[in-house]
Amino acid sequence: MAGKDNAPSERTTVRRMAVRGEYEKSTVAEILDEGLIAHVGLSTSSGPIVVPMLYGREGDILYLHGSPASRILREGGNAELCVTVTLLDGIVVARSLMHHSMNYRSVVVIGEAHSVDDLDERARSLDVISEHVIPGRVAGTRPHHEREVKSTLVLSMSINEASAKIRTGPPIDDEEDYELDTWAGVLPLSVSAGTPIADPRLAEGIGIPEHISQWSR
Repeated sequence: MAGKDNAPSERTTVRRMAVRGEYEKSTVAEILDEGLIAHVGLSTSSGPIVVPMLYGREGDILYLHGSPASRILREGGNAELCVTVTLLDGIVVARSLMHHSMNYRSVVVIGEAHSVDDLDERARSLDVISEHVIPGRVAGTRPHHEREVKSTLVLSMSINEASAKIRTGPPIDDEEDYELDTWAGVLPLSVSAGTPIADPRLAEGIGIPEHISQWSR
């Protein structure tokens, strides 16, 4: 992503626990690149909706894709979207319930989305999303059929209006509670892959490719 910082806008400035706000483009990009699911919000004539979606990043552009049946994909072109991605790094266990928390890294991106209508660009953006989820998978599969590209909608939006918010470290208890006979600390969380399960119809002799067996986040 070009440049050092996202200049925080009125909409993306972190106000609650402002010290946790981060505006460096590299920080925003790192969180987006590690995440898998974005929650995408759109204000419609019948009210606001928020939908979980797969996404991919290429430079300063975020791509979202889905079925033409998706209301966000149908109505999101030339509309303002709010995209959030959150990584949970740990449960913060305090000495009082009031001070329990989470260690997390999150990003909020706000901006106008645009439909990707050119089929070549749309096919490339679908590759970007696929590579985001499983790096190396595009080279390990057949190219898109044209009918597949035509039957999938893609939105693009700039990441220039974005901010990150991060919490790390141990619990922050009331000073008098540090003497309590109560365990406190952090329960780490992470995304990990189990043993790959082959498709029952997989042809004999096909081994697990490295981009599957070595997948990590």
